[in-house]
Amino acid sequence: MTDAWPVVPPAAGTPACGPPTSAPDGGWQVTRYADVRAVLTDPAFVVPAVDAGPPGTLAWLRATVSRFSAPHLHAERRAIGVSALAALDPDELRREAARLTAATLDRAGDRVDVMTELARPVPLRVLAGRLGLADPVAAGTAVAVVAAAYHPGVDPTLLRRADAAVAALLALSPPAPPQVRANLIGLLVQACDATAGLVGAAAHHLLTPAALRATAGIDGGDLLAEVLRLDPPVRATRRVTTAAVRVGGQDLPAGSPALLRFDAANRDPLAFAEPTVFRPGRPGAGPLTFGAGERGCPGDRHALSLAGGMFDVLRERCQRTRAALRHEPHPTLRVPTSLEVSVR
Repeated sequence: MTDAWPVVPPAAGTPACGPPTSAPDGGWQVTRYADVRAVLTDPAFVVPAVDAGPPGTLAWLRATVSRFSAPHLHAERRAIGVSALAALDPDELRREAARLTAATLDRAGDRVDVMTELARPVPLRVLAGRLGLADPVAAGTAVAVVAAAYHPGVDPTLLRRADAAVAALLALSPPAPPQVRANLIGLLVQACDATAGLVGAAAHHLLTPAALRATAGIDGGDLLAEVLRLDPPVRATRRVTTAAVRVGGQDLPAGSPALLRFDAANRDPLAFAEPTVFRPGRPGAGPLTFGAGERGCPGDRHALSLAGGMFDVLRERCQRTRAALRHEPHPTLRVPTSLEVSVR
């Protein structure tokens, strides 16, 4: 352990904390911890509506999963995912993720790309298998295709590929009503980039020689919690007002889009002492990366278990190389494209 924890600068594009600010398009950006939490728990803010589509397509999936559901449909659909996750043992997920990570490193040479070989395939393979999909490896590949097109406004080519991937996932899913199968697939899609981004960020910040020495003996869960705060894989989420509402001293008219910046709120000096300093095990408020309120992530424990199992093995056997780090071009996600480590 060290008494001089490093300062972690914010990622490019992270705004400073302050009152909600308006944008030229009529939307609002919310950056302070208390304001973001207030919006997440206020029924006057809802998720933006998505268009429906023919059964078995990406548009159908988005319109059927709890994440994008209107308030009157959300509870029933969320319960499907909550019930499925309740049947999974987080400790068992952690062990299996660690086992697959170790097996991959055993087969690797002296270098391995954490993102392509581990962070993307391993969590999906474990989770898909435990959720009953017939071929977890094929399911993981299809989920990645769906995740790339999951948010509205992507390239039409990605949409066509995603439609085919949704059809493949439905064929691999256990027999159940369409709404149930859609929400099981939704769990996998939500886990895809978020878990990969967490593992990648942890490897980036904590597998350097200096970081490995400084964090020896410190609980991996505390380390991951601080990575989630300072370099969250999900940087923001969107809401829209259903009525005029006041947030952080600003009046937002009905129909106002709001972009909630987790990356800024997690560095709010009113919520975190020395907010730019990496300090695992810090007391007080937790990061908002998993959301809050009725739409908070239902699989936060499972995601942390999967990432924790992988990270335990990585910190024992791997060290970061000096290869350049780049991230996927995405407005609200922060996921490395590749991250090379040497294998000990």
